[in-house]
Amino acid sequence: MKKAVFIPDSFKGTLSSMEICGILREKTALHFPGCKTVSIPVADGGEGSVDCFLSALGGEKVPVTVKNPFFEDMESFYGLIDGGRTAVIEMAACAGLPLVENRRDPLRATTYGVGQLILDAVSRGVGKIIVGLGGSATNDGGCGAAAAAGVVFRNADGEAFVPTGGTTADIASIDLSGRDSRLEAVEFVTMCDIDNPMYGPAGAAHVFGPQKGADPETVERLDAGIRNLCGVLKRDAGLDLSETPGGGAAGAMGAGMVAFFGSRLQMGIQTVLDTVGFDRVIADADMVFTGEGKLDSQSLRGKVVIGVARRAKALGVPVTVIAGGADDAGIQEAYDMGVSSVFTINRLPQDFSVSRNYSAANLGYTADNILRLLKSARR
Repeated sequence: MKKAVFIPDSFKGTLSSMEICGILREKTALHFPGCKTVSIPVADGGEGSVDCFLSALGGEKVPVTVKNPFFEDMESFYGLIDGGRTAVIEMAACAGLPLVENRRDPLRATTYGVGQLILDAVSRGVGKIIVGLGGSATNDGGCGAAAAAGVVFRNADGEAFVPTGGTTADIASIDLSGRDSRLEAVEFVTMCDIDNPMYGPAGAAHVFGPQKGADPETVERLDAGIRNLCGVLKRDAGLDLSETPGGGAAGAMGAGMVAFFGSRLQMGIQTVLDTVGFDRVIADADMVFTGEGKLDSQSLRGKVVIGVARRAKALGVPVTVIAGGADDAGIQEAYDMGVSSVFTINRLPQDFSVSRNYSAANLGYTADNILRLLKSARR
């Protein structure tokens, strides 16, 4: 084997994508000393996305002081890649759940800091901004980020204010005329791996509100606010986002990125593959290794494993999947989509609460055996 490409998703709760790449790289060097390896760690848009892009492509992490979910100053960051022409922002870096600790309150939480990160990147002359949605503490429909960028929200009395999850219901008008004009020259891509709408039973508040601290009454209040935001956007901006798949992502930040920043919503893995020039990278590869914590029917919706397999299949490059576990459902379809083989790492019939403590060792053991097989097959 002369070239191998590693592009795994994380094994949630056990191993990060970068840790997995490191183990695979170590084992490959042991069995194929001259093999060229390329590591492309993947994150889903949430916490760690910036580091993954920087690890794969190089670049610079830019520190910025912005507002946290409760309008308090905090030190945040974003990444610059592609020679400074592209910025990568993860909203979790200033609007994420870990930042609120025991103060979870989506009625008060804001995405204002995300808008500040965007403007700082724009001030550096970037032509493209990738925004990762995931792990948010907010449910403001992106209004905070929009306000930071110059969009003006007014209540029924004509007073300007910055809406939070608890006050989106008070939005009576939206004026986009003051939006920072520099944004017009920037291409926005938003990493979004869910298809939930803005509001309703499958919307932002009902599905994701409880994990952000919303009780049933608060969920209804948040949902009503996003419904109101959607109606005002339709009237004042001519945008009907009520049925937009992914509009409900990250407290309806998905819809906010479309409405206020002209972004397109795209599956995270497609964004990663396009950004790293995946087709070019694997063109001369002997094997692509990918994987995730659990391979099942949900994997077939175009997430990391299948996104990678489809691209590799088109170029005739085999794909080995290493997963924490695998369901029978969907495995055959995965083969049809370009997966060559599937291996699971757990060696003993143990509960996850036990096996998770041995994930690194089990992954190393499995990778070692796969590489031994590949080496013997080439003799």
